[in-house]
Amino acid sequence: MVEITDTTVLTQEAKAKVKTRNNSLVIGIPLERSAQEKRVVLTPDAVALLVNNGQQVVVETGAGKDSKFTDKDYSDAGAKVVYSAKEAFEAEVVLKVEPPTEEEIGFMPVGACLISALQLGKQEASFIHALNAKKITAVSFENLEDKVGGMPVVRAMSEIAGSTVMLIAAEYLSSVSAGKGLLLGGITGVPPTKVVIIGAGTVAEYAARTGLGLGANIKVFDNHLYKLRRIKQLLGQQIYTSTIDNYTLAEELKNADVVIGALRAEKGRNMIVITEEMVAGMSPGSIIIDVSIDQGGCVETAEMTTHDNPVFIKHDVIHYCVPNIASRVARTASFSLSNIFTPIILQMADLGGAEEMVFNYKWFMKGVYTYRGSLTNAHLARKFGMTHKELQLLLAARF
Repeated sequence: MVEITDTTVLTQEAKAKVKTRNNSLVIGIPLERSAQEKRVVLTPDAVALLVNNGQQVVVETGAGKDSKFTDKDYSDAGAKVVYSAKEAFEAEVVLKVEPPTEEEIGFMPVGACLISALQLGKQEASFIHALNAKKITAVSFENLEDKVGGMPVVRAMSEIAGSTVMLIAAEYLSSVSAGKGLLLGGITGVPPTKVVIIGAGTVAEYAARTGLGLGANIKVFDNHLYKLRRIKQLLGQQIYTSTIDNYTLAEELKNADVVIGALRAEKGRNMIVITEEMVAGMSPGSIIIDVSIDQGGCVETAEMTTHDNPVFIKHDVIHYCVPNIASRVARTASFSLSNIFTPIILQMADLGGAEEMVFNYKWFMKGVYTYRGSLTNAHLARKFGMTHKELQLLLAARF
């Protein structure tokens, strides 16, 4: 029998290893102050995941209210709920849907990272100057790519917009909305609703799916033959497709009940394909929904509207030109955004910050338009008459 004394060394159970993270980020989620914006970038579930992985999340009170997420939901997930915009913007990484105002940019610390929509059509040169004054690395939703070259935010919001536009069209075709009094789609013995879609991208795909499901007659126009082939393959149906020529398009518009403008701007330039003369030739009570209005639109008569006043009538044609259609279904859109940005933030934390993300991942770099006090987007430079620097050269200067 061994006698235990004060000097006896006993074998003890090893302590469990606890993973420590030195690369903790502070992530700010400010309240969206635009009455038209109801989405939030991170859901409470996403916040819980980030907090469990060592990140700090600061949420301004009411940030998730319009998406039906309460302050208590965020607090229970481990976020710090604050009561001023300044506190939410004083973070290393700010996640926001609408671009911040110049006053809000002033709250951000020097060298911080902003991830938000750019909404180029609404911006002035002073916005870029404000970002550069704070040496902020700004990343736009619209230009952000994923590892396989896709555009995840654009794709996700386009899916939502495409599915939603047909519901909007159905609403404004009804008699109570001063429309044609048509049921979108059709019933036995009644000719189907005629829908013309300009563009053959994601919005067009999901709009066509919804329209076909309701029984509508769908016709798709685009100048890229590969897109027209692809949409037919994705839909699994021999729908009418055509390249965009003025005569054919004008003839189809005369008989259309619903026209959806879904052309994305190429190289930063929007393209007007539906002229005012074509609109004047459409039948009274028909509806135009210009989904691409946030990039300038593809309909000459289109003017940006809001969720409060979404439509106007010109040449007896109803125009719906709200730029953030996905905000109509804010909770669905918020889950979608959260699914995209949660893994990106975790990667950023593992690398040690936004600058390392830019340096290590070209797909992330594609979204950057200001970096360390310099404008890095050539199209923005042309639009605002400013000089820009190539981001690759700025990164090379690190060495």
